[in-house]
Amino acid sequence: MKSIKPIIIATLLALPGIAMAQLPGLTGQTKNYISTGMPILLIAPDAISAGMGDAGAASTPDIYSAHWNNAKYAFIDGDIGVGTTYTPWLRNLKVSDMNLLYLGGFNRINSRSAVGASLTYFSLGEIQGTDADGNTRGTMNPNEFAVDVTYAMKLNNQLSLGATGRFVNSDLTNGQQISDGSGYVTTKPATSIAADLGLYWQSPIDKSQEIAFGAFFSNLGAKLSYSDDDTKKEFLPANLRIGGRYTNHINESNDISLLFDINKLLVPTPPVTVGDSTYSKYYRNMTEYYNTGVVRGAIQSFYDAPGGFSEELRELQFSVGGEYWYKQTLAARAGYFFEHATKGGRQYLTFGFGLKYNIVQFDVAYLVPTTSFSSNPLSNTIRISLIFNFKSKQNNPTI
Repeated sequence: MKSIKPIIIATLLALPGIAMAQLPGLTGQTKNYISTGMPILLIAPDAISAGMGDAGAASTPDIYSAHWNNAKYAFIDGDIGVGTTYTPWLRNLKVSDMNLLYLGGFNRINSRSAVGASLTYFSLGEIQGTDADGNTRGTMNPNEFAVDVTYAMKLNNQLSLGATGRFVNSDLTNGQQISDGSGYVTTKPATSIAADLGLYWQSPIDKSQEIAFGAFFSNLGAKLSYSDDDTKKEFLPANLRIGGRYTNHINESNDISLLFDINKLLVPTPPVTVGDSTYSKYYRNMTEYYNTGVVRGAIQSFYDAPGGFSEELRELQFSVGGEYWYKQTLAARAGYFFEHATKGGRQYLTFGFGLKYNIVQFDVAYLVPTTSFSSNPLSNTIRISLIFNFKSKQNNPTI
């Protein structure tokens, strides 16, 4: 295990370079991955949406709404709630001390508004650092965390807005010197401030059916820098998520919901790195890429793919999912996530179940890759969530 994890760290540090690699892809297409700093910010923090293919822009409001669409907090059922999730990491590689922990909660201010807060902590365990010659360079405890606060407010009985402020910290090397290929550079923790903006709408169709739609901009913030070399700052994983939900309360005992999400990273697409004999074109392209500002990068992410419109379409990620509740006590979930093979190739089925009794809810999710080239650190991994929801007063309009 200890021999695997330095490779993992090196891979995390080298992600921008990996993303620039233009490799022969399937059916003659080119692989051009979009990488960011702290991609952990996009990982599902709960076993509820994780069991539905990572669909959550318009899912039923719950404690984990800060991650999927913060505006949903305004419609959450209850006065006070807390929830936590434990997610093992890279269990397929027999790594036992890497994990993702999430703790969140909300408090209803009144019938029209609520506040929430959460902590996301990613631990990469203990790593023995070595140099290129195998000499010990000390022990590292790489970790990343994010802390955020959310406010959500109803504009009317169907529409709400949400805003979140977030502080992020990524410490992958504990300040040690890392080789960049030409020598050693001293690293530092990367920090940033980010914001999320959400819009949520739900409305009854009739006495037994409901539809909902959501749009969510997340991780809009300054770039991350892991060293004093400010020419190679990494983008935060700014993202646009839009989605919908259809719910049918079939009868007093049976409820079913269907969900669909589309995701788009608001990060520039790496330029095609085909250089001349001196690689001058390559360096010109990369210099321009690193100099791109956050706002400009988010705008041009909709049209800058080297492969044109067809490549822009391949940058979309799709989630579909379903949830069934029996007497609001037992839940079964399933879903599917699709990312094009030239943009990372994550394609997987998800399954989950939930158990709710009084104020306590317990949820489990499981992920199964569907292609041989789909690499996911959560493959064949069980995620576990626990929720406590207090003093439910049915503040929200019912259908």
